[in-house]
Amino acid sequence: VVVSFDPKPIPGDWNGAGCHTNVSTQPMREEGGIQKIYEAIELMEPKHMEHIRSYDPTGGEDNKRRLTGRHETASINDFSYGVAHRGASIRIPRQVAADEKGYFEDRRPSSNADPYEVADRIIRTICLGE
Repeated sequence: VVVSFDPKPIPGDWNGAGCHTNVSTQPMREEGGIQKIYEAIELMEPKHMEHIRSYDPTGGEDNKRRLTGRHETASINDFSYGVAHRGASIRIPRQVAADEKGYFEDRRPSSNADPYEVADRIIRTICLGE
């Protein structure tokens, strides 16, 4: 048995593996929280490449093989978001949009990402304004 956390251990025409990260703050989970979700996403957009560099241990090199814009992945070069959009950088689940509160999913972290580094980068961006 061989185990690999590489986001694309076998080259080819497939989507690879990510460490999709669900994100919420208390205000996002409260009534009208969808506005807070959109505000957080807007804070993340200008920091896209900083996040990409933090989302795999090679500064984004591993994710270049995975985030191609095909196979339900966003392009590593472009930031995007949408409701129920599995090909976006950030996905807002359909039920969250319907409920107008909840969480969003950052689909960019690679399967070999350090989850503490991912959480740190997200918190610095959406909570601390860094």
